[in-house]
Amino acid sequence: MKIKYWLIGILFLPMALMAQQKDLTLQDLIPGGKNYAKFVPKNLSQLQWNGDAYLYAKGDTVWTSEAPKWKKSVLLTKAGLNEALEAAGQKKVGSLPRFSVPYAGQSLLSFMANKHLYHYDYAAKKIVADYTLQPKWENYDFCPENRYLAFTEGNNLKILSPENQVTDVTNETADGIVCGQSVHQNEFGIHKGTFWSPKGSALAFYQMDESMVTEYPIVNIDARCAKVEPRRYPMAGMKSHHVTVGVYQLETGKTVWLKTGTPKEKFLTNISWSPDEQHIYIAELNREQNEMNLVCYSAVTGQKEGVLFTEKDEHYVEPQHPLLFLPNQPDQFIWQSERDGYNHLYLYNTKGELLKQLTKGEWVVMDVLGFDEKGENLFISSTQPSPLSSFGPDHGPLSVKTWALNLKKGKSTCLATDAVLTGVHNTQLSGSGKYLLDNYSSWDIPRKIVLVDTKKDKEIATLLTAENPYKDYEMPEVERGTIKAADGVTDLNYFLVKPLHMDSTKKYPTIIYVYGGPHAQLVIGGWMGGVSGWDIYMARRGYVVFTVDGRGSANRGHAFESVIHRQLGVNEMADQLKGVEFLKSKPYVDADRIGVHGWSFGGFMTTNLMCSYPDVFKVGVAGGPVIDWSNYEIMYGERYMDTPQENPEGYKNSNLKLKAKNLKGHLLLIHGDIDPVVVWQHSLGFLKACVDANTYPDYFVYPRHEHNVIGKDRPHLHEKITRYFDDYLR
Repeated sequence: MKIKYWLIGILFLPMALMAQQKDLTLQDLIPGGKNYAKFVPKNLSQLQWNGDAYLYAKGDTVWTSEAPKWKKSVLLTKAGLNEALEAAGQKKVGSLPRFSVPYAGQSLLSFMANKHLYHYDYAAKKIVADYTLQPKWENYDFCPENRYLAFTEGNNLKILSPENQVTDVTNETADGIVCGQSVHQNEFGIHKGTFWSPKGSALAFYQMDESMVTEYPIVNIDARCAKVEPRRYPMAGMKSHHVTVGVYQLETGKTVWLKTGTPKEKFLTNISWSPDEQHIYIAELNREQNEMNLVCYSAVTGQKEGVLFTEKDEHYVEPQHPLLFLPNQPDQFIWQSERDGYNHLYLYNTKGELLKQLTKGEWVVMDVLGFDEKGENLFISSTQPSPLSSFGPDHGPLSVKTWALNLKKGKSTCLATDAVLTGVHNTQLSGSGKYLLDNYSSWDIPRKIVLVDTKKDKEIATLLTAENPYKDYEMPEVERGTIKAADGVTDLNYFLVKPLHMDSTKKYPTIIYVYGGPHAQLVIGGWMGGVSGWDIYMARRGYVVFTVDGRGSANRGHAFESVIHRQLGVNEMADQLKGVEFLKSKPYVDADRIGVHGWSFGGFMTTNLMCSYPDVFKVGVAGGPVIDWSNYEIMYGERYMDTPQENPEGYKNSNLKLKAKNLKGHLLLIHGDIDPVVVWQHSLGFLKACVDANTYPDYFVYPRHEHNVIGKDRPHLHEKITRYFDDYLR
């Protein structure tokens, strides 16, 4: 096997002559730790645009700077905000709340505090709007155009007026009917359930009937006598919920239901309003998820007006983004699709005619930021290689940059100076599109935030240059590069963290950290390249830590990801074994002491690797592991596996309960007892299979935690994982 790799010797090279002998603990390196904030590159809190003025918070002060002079000044202070709250007869705040900008270009900030939503006029220094909220209200959605606030209470949708009058949009009492909330398990880019029309005259919303979906028994142990708090969880091959869309007209107080028809078991995704508020567009996906129709409905009558176009794929179609209408051409919109193998932009008219493909190439559009004032240029983030890029940190999906795309000419311009062509650029576009806030990092740049003139492609000012938070500590060396996938053709990106003070004559235990599934990328071009605090901690304790993004992971195109279809675990494990081959070629890796760790899909991979290759992996820690895909939810599970009825062989081969008899090494499974994503049944079922097969895994449960152990308990989690590897792999 031919291996290409190269070393980085700037960021992580041991600094024995410079650095002090200091320890790093899990409280320093793990989110939720007491000292974690000290070891994250400094940032500008709440950095955002208000028109062509940016603002950010520091301590008890919010600062601002405005085009064209960019002179920094104080926008507000906590003391001044509390004076305004007291003058309005409201309680003071103990710290600056999180702000948003409700009206671009106006001197207003919106924030929530003490069960109120306030609008604060920082020019007049007073509270100008006060929405009184109730404890059971959730899913807030504010409309700047009409100043109404949509929200849910229980399973119903309501609206709060600026005068604090509540209007009921729905009055459902039947069990299992849910209005105004996110649907389809938050897949397909769905993250909310309400959609205000452009001028605020109407509110579209999801209504979900999940009465036919089996209830899963989540148990609340905090009660004096533990009680069941069931959640509807549609498992693969079983009945799915039915979703419809209502349109509530504020003027009439009446709701029109879109006539989405049959079959009812389909996915209504990416709801979009037309600029004139007369139409609603929905990307409708069949349950098989291999055919998507973009459908237009009348927002007035609810009638189906036509299918604009259809997308089909032999594996799956996965719409993720609503329509984006051109500012000055309300009959044209941009659609994002992987139809040519990579996520790209397509220009359509409202007749469904394709006008042109706007972007093309073996790279992906990551985000659409917005237009300039005239609507001539669209700003996007993508993995497109820049003209001056070379192999290395700019290769493949590792570098994300911002581009200006001229819609008429089709020409793209990379908005980054030669010095920062690499790395990951997270950018925010100003209201006029004239300026960018570019928050970027690379392997050797912790963070830098610059102000960019988009027309001149020129940095105007540097807002922040963060120091290396590890500058006073000895750090392990990191190797990065590519290895070949199991297909012998595809390059896979990896990083390898070497033990601190490594002795080249010794052999070290090695841990592979794995995810392996879709919608995730572990090896990146940003700060530390994806190397985590736990990776550093383990390297300092004498471990080699290795991660490779195998086929099936994100941002490499549809073919790269969909290779997992109907056979989860097969190609993903094959690529991880190529990683093992690579590790065994290193003289300092002890081939008899290789461990593996991962969470969620990575927990599935960890358990699968331990049971499928028991002579390769000595120790594993699997968190929140999927064990049997027939117990996973429909939307994600059937996309990649089809139904158990359609793909019995695939489900059988990926059912880890059937592999429990193969377990030889030490395997620790960890699960949150109220996990609503990978339900507790998965790991419990694996334990039962191990008991039946006379194999002996270890087990740990985090009470009252969902799918991920977060907050103050996260360092505890990593201490538990570390101790397990120390006990059995070190």
